[in-house]
Amino acid sequence: MSFFDYKSKKVHYVQRGHGKSVLILHGWGTNIESFNLIIEDLSAHYQVTALDFPGFGLSEEPVEPFTLLQYAELVEAFTTHLNLENPVVIGHSFGGRVAIKLAPKNIYDKLILVNSAGIKPKRKFNYYFKVYGFKGIRALGKLPLFSYVLAEPIKAYSEKYASQDYKQASPMMKMVLSKVVNEDLRNFLPKIVSPTLLIWGDQDTATPLQDAQLMSSLIPDSGLVVFEGAGHFTYLEQPTRFLTIIKTFIGG
Repeated sequence: MSFFDYKSKKVHYVQRGHGKSVLILHGWGTNIESFNLIIEDLSAHYQVTALDFPGFGLSEEPVEPFTLLQYAELVEAFTTHLNLENPVVIGHSFGGRVAIKLAPKNIYDKLILVNSAGIKPKRKFNYYFKVYGFKGIRALGKLPLFSYVLAEPIKAYSEKYASQDYKQASPMMKMVLSKVVNEDLRNFLPKIVSPTLLIWGDQDTATPLQDAQLMSSLIPDSGLVVFEGAGHFTYLEQPTRFLTIIKTFIGG
């Protein structure tokens, strides 16, 4: 196993193959293992590097609730440490969000965004009512007078309205998720100067197809490929097609 020391914590990564550098950034709640098939195939043609973000897989949790910028800084430090010059970056979901945040640095040769996060969804009034209502109740629950009385209501409220990602996260990663999930990155998209390929499933409910269409319209040199019948994990749902398309795009 290989580890990269970052801010007194160990970040797990794998590196296989030789040739043009390809860096894989996984999505929230997953890790390197979800890309095993992709890594195995690509490493026959390229040097493939994939890391477990802090808090996922075999990497340790961050020492503090990381912001999106801190995850981007980690990736930049990681590429420097391993001398990954101008890699092709493949970012799925949260990994795509991190790659977009890195756009002004221009550290990659080409970019592949797979069902990427980064567009803040439009919310209805009842969403904000639930969110801020919960925050208000939780704040009251920290007061000595209300801590016991509100303990069960807070737990029930969280179980009913929290996302699956939030429910499954550790206390530290819950704080991280709260910091990164609502950052809108559309202003970063025009700053992406690298050729960019977007791959999306038309049945994706986590990052809907309209997000991809908006991203594609804002990224200067980009193209969108839609996988019919696929959801949020196109690389797992249609791996053969996925590999054929990205190898054609990467070239070399």
